Amino acid sequence: MADVLRNPEENRFEVWVDGEMAGQLDYEAGDGVWVLPHTEVAKAFEGRGLAGELVRAALDEARAEGVTIVPECPYVAGWIARHPEYQDLVA
Repeated sequence: MADVLRNPEENRFEVWVDGEMAGQLDYEAGDGVWVLPHTEVAKAFEGRGLAGELVRAALDEARAEGVTIVPECPYVAGWIARHPEYQDLVA
């Protein structure tokens, strides 16, 4: 089971599996906008859908906080294209 946590000190969302950080989604918070430049999952954890969990958690939190996003990361942009219910968050 994976847990996704926001780490505001590091400006990233982290996904943890069995006590080990398996990946992260970086963000840059601005004036009502989060830029999402990079998503990464460690090779040992690839293929488990963890990157998608990171994106969903970040976008759900962005929605809850009332911010829009700029998906600079190609993975994030592609994920949003496959999940149009999040399109309204794109600045």
